[in-house]
Amino acid sequence: QVQLVESGGGLVQAGDSLRLSCAASGRTFTDYAVAWFRQGPGKEREFVCRISGSGGSTYYAGSVKGRFTISRDNTKNIVYLQMNKLEPEDTATYYCAAAYTPIPRRSETYDYWGQGTQVTVSS
Repeated sequence: QVQLVESGGGLVQAGDSLRLSCAASGRTFTDYAVAWFRQGPGKEREFVCRISGSGGSTYYAGSVKGRFTISRDNTKNIVYLQMNKLEPEDTATYYCAAAYTPIPRRSETYDYWGQGTQVTVSS
């Protein structure tokens, strides 16, 4: 079992930055790829980005590429999502998820999920 807890959400203005954290406990963290998904009001959950267990490989959705950066500190069992140049369209609940070998964009391939953290971007 892996437990995931997100933090760092909040209310910011367009153009601001925010860093989310996903703290993991349980099994060997480096065995798991971790992704961030988000779900905006009235929208389906969508893939944001993913990082491999070692941190050597990352993959981003086109809508956030160049603005968001995913990273991980395996000594602390934390995955970060640095979000820059935030836009109102980024308003959503952000979830981190983990699995051994997920298909990056496919939420159903992730075994463990956090409870989510709310990000609201005002214009």
